[in-house]
Amino acid sequence: MGMIDIKKPENVSTATTVALGLVGGWVTAKETGVRPLGGVILGAAGLWAGRSWAAKTNASTTAGLSALYLGAFGASHPLAKKIGAWPSVLAVTAATAGAAYALSDAK
Repeated sequence: MGMIDIKKPENVSTATTVALGLVGGWVTAKETGVRPLGGVILGAAGLWAGRSWAAKTNASTTAGLSALYLGAFGASHPLAKKIGAWPSVLAVTAATAGAAYALSDAK
């Protein structure tokens, strides 16, 4: 047992991690004015979730959830022009977290 105990990938809630990455990344970029810093949060959460998806599911599910996560980030930008920033971020986060829960966490 080391000084830092990291959760096993099978025990990580990827729905929560995805929500943290998308909402946390957006809030970080907005509040600091440093967009790459928001990208660091987004990327770190994506890697952490991906680690768990790889352990809990198969390669195609992992690839699909990873693509959905990155796609949600991309889709939130044009969607924000139509419905506003907060509603856009919350909508893509809900869809992505829901998929992560259904395809990975609930198993």
